[in-house]
Amino acid sequence: MSEGSKLPKGRLGRLRRLAGVGLRVGADAVRKRAESATAEKAAEVLGELRGVAAKVGQMAGYIDGVVPDAQRDNYQKWMKRLMDQAPRSTPEQVAAQIESELGKPAEEIFAEFDPEPVASASIGQVHRARLHDGREVAVKVQHPGIERAMNSDLKNASLIEAPFRMFAGSKFESKRILEEVRARFREELDYRLEAERQEATRKIHAGDPSIRIPAVHAEFSGQRVLTMDWAEGLRFDDALELPEATRVKFAETMWRFVYKGTLVGGLFNADPHPGNYLFHEDGTVTFLDFGCVQATDPDKREAGIATHLAACRRDETEFRRAAADMLHLKGGDYEPVAVAYVREAFAPQWDSPYRITREYVAGLAGGIKKAFDAARTVKDGSYVAFPPGIFFLNRLQFGFFSVLARLDVEVDYAAVEREFLEPESD
Repeated sequence: MSEGSKLPKGRLGRLRRLAGVGLRVGADAVRKRAESATAEKAAEVLGELRGVAAKVGQMAGYIDGVVPDAQRDNYQKWMKRLMDQAPRSTPEQVAAQIESELGKPAEEIFAEFDPEPVASASIGQVHRARLHDGREVAVKVQHPGIERAMNSDLKNASLIEAPFRMFAGSKFESKRILEEVRARFREELDYRLEAERQEATRKIHAGDPSIRIPAVHAEFSGQRVLTMDWAEGLRFDDALELPEATRVKFAETMWRFVYKGTLVGGLFNADPHPGNYLFHEDGTVTFLDFGCVQATDPDKREAGIATHLAACRRDETEFRRAAADMLHLKGGDYEPVAVAYVREAFAPQWDSPYRITREYVAGLAGGIKKAFDAARTVKDGSYVAFPPGIFFLNRLQFGFFSVLARLDVEVDYAAVEREFLEPESD
């Protein structure tokens, strides 16, 4: 994947490139095998396209249940490389973007600025720099032209429907879901909004020594440039080599970050891929990237808390009631189908201590597809559409669980949740 390669921005040009990938992948699926060359080419094209296309590839690279078993190893190998080696903008492009956003050249704003990026992703890349007061910072700079490219992708309904089918499995409520996905992905282009969400998340977890979130430097940030404290730590693959007791601490910390943030703080981060974490040998975790963070409705949070507590307490009656309330179910034939899926999704709390496995995550992905398919057979009018936010909730759950599965540890997730859901019992 080349540095500074020309980024295709037009809708038809991007669609043509995607169609070529789809034909190759489809041929592999028909043959029920996966050619390494096909997977490598898919990763290369998706990486060059960046934007939504790269995000779809990244999800396929780490979320279990997205790629069929026969094709999984090759595709996850190359999609992981997509995450690690995304194309880069040139130093000249980066310099122009910084000056356009912040009004001054990088050499005036920063005492030091490394033109070589330390990481590159689907929307932007990160550079190491030093402020004039001596503090080290990370400067995230948006790829020039990515806004137009993203908007081209978001107009291609077929591209958006692909990841939707991964997490929903049907075309129910497709128009509403597509608009929701478009709105959330467009928000990721605004680094000012990301800065606000990052600081809000820092406040939620303030005082928790196991959770680290870099502070934002608003005076050196804009819509397309985001400056924050520099953070160092182990990458995910290195963290997997640490002792089991340390990996247990990682899983506990990550669980608390996700569910305390969602249920208590009212914000959930729906982009849990492995590149968004830095790990430390004392069991603490640094959390990065707050571009896809959503606020949760207070009423839905109450129903969610009730469902989580019922699972932690293994209260079957209350769990069914709370789950039905959370999903706004109205009885009938569809309710037991939907509640059964939710029950399976809460196995880590219900059956705690619990070891999340890749097979379990893949089963969840298949389970929600079955729940949607079952809705077609309901004749009594009891089907209720999943609430707004379901795509990103599922993206969070399947992605987060896939990361935990690779940690391969048994954790008392119910005890972790009680710490922040029942603080009065301490």
